[in-house]
Amino acid sequence: MTRWYLSHRADPRAAAIADRHYNRQKIGAPQFVPPGRCVVLLTRDADALWVTSWPFAQYVKHQWGGAWICSCFRNETTMLSSGLIREAVAITRMIWSAIPPLGMVTFVDPTKVRRKRDWGRCYRKAGFVPCGETRGGLIALQLLSDMMPPPL
Repeated sequence: MTRWYLSHRADPRAAAIADRHYNRQKIGAPQFVPPGRCVVLLTRDADALWVTSWPFAQYVKHQWGGAWICSCFRNETTMLSSGLIREAVAITRMIWSAIPPLGMVTFVDPTKVRRKRDWGRCYRKAGFVPCGETRGGLIALQLLSDMMPPPL
């Protein structure tokens, strides 16, 4: 049984939790997802949010153009973040069956998160591996197709 429910880019309950994420561009704006294709997931109590974006490669300025991007994940529940991440990836696979060759990527800003043993620990526990850094200093973590959970 999944803990996620399909939502949308202008869901006010999802926007409220997105407003508390460090990468939020315009706090209070009704939409919180980058332009393009997206999967927005929210828990029943609106205490966790996941966004998979799939920007068109020609509009991407980093080296992972064409990959699925986890553009927002915030967990305010007591559930393990790594489990929520794997479940969200599985749901994304169900919605978009064609996995891009670069799989999924997320970016962690080490200046905006609490350091644990390593940056992006919950993503690493979910199978993501470090794959580089952006020009702006964000740490890139990647999940290739062979490490993804099956579609859910």
